[in-house]
Amino acid sequence: MRGANQSSVSEFLLLGLSRQPQQQQALFALFLSMYLATVLGNLLILLAVCVDPRLHIPMYFLLSHLSFVDICFSTTTVPKMLANHILGTQAISFSGCLTQMYFLFELADMDNFLLAVMAYDRFVAICHPLHYSTKMTHQLCALLVAGSWVIANLNVLLHTLLMARLSFCADNAIPHFFCDVTPLLKLSCSDTHLNEVMILTEGSLIMISPFICILASYVHITRAVLRVPSTKGRWKAFSTCGSHLAVVSLFYGTIIAVYFNPLSSHSSEKDTAATVMYTVVTPMLNPFIYSLRNRDLKGALRKMVDRKTCS
Repeated sequence: MRGANQSSVSEFLLLGLSRQPQQQQALFALFLSMYLATVLGNLLILLAVCVDPRLHIPMYFLLSHLSFVDICFSTTTVPKMLANHILGTQAISFSGCLTQMYFLFELADMDNFLLAVMAYDRFVAICHPLHYSTKMTHQLCALLVAGSWVIANLNVLLHTLLMARLSFCADNAIPHFFCDVTPLLKLSCSDTHLNEVMILTEGSLIMISPFICILASYVHITRAVLRVPSTKGRWKAFSTCGSHLAVVSLFYGTIIAVYFNPLSSHSSEKDTAATVMYTVVTPMLNPFIYSLRNRDLKGALRKMVDRKTCS
């Protein structure tokens, strides 16, 4: 097929998580409920940050962007899987597959960058509290977020173009519920060495650089907190970082497990379990992690619900 860049495959088949009808029904209900929880939870955070003037500070500005990205992240994969189940099909076009892969990894990169910027925000707040308002300005936050979008798009464009040049021959079945780079590389009948090298070098750099920033921020935060004389003061300082650390652990743990190993060491079962964690479970858990440990956010959400009830 010429429209698919010298590929003889016009579409791929997304085999999903199970081929057993009863399990498929249960998975449909599970993924639908998780997707609705993801959208509702993250929308509530977005609304709370927009409505409550007390939350118009850099930390919540960044959190609102993370919530927006998480909604888009889940929307890239889950609705297509649910629609395929309802329509009784497994097909996704070649261009649709590349488009899904593009947005999936663009949003994964944005999650990555936003977590790094949020770590820097906590570093400034704890290590330089007197200079927080002058260092973490709204202009700087907007610039960091805009720069993250630009870098994420350029990075994903490179990998999408590298994928588009590959040829796909007879086998078009993807043992997954979305178009992921690893199973696509396994299906290709072209030489994928360049793709693998770029993932392990340039792709690793994009993922590891923000991770190093996060580690450096928390090294400085730990040093600053340990200098606090009272145990209560230390706990209060660390508690402001607990939610962020939980999200960072979930996100990076699954990403590293899936993408930064040689292609030969991958198994479809392990990859699928890990990708479900970072594409579906993590975006769903983020609103709960942040709201349960944050008094200001809980207060804003409660006030918003009370207003709605009264009206």
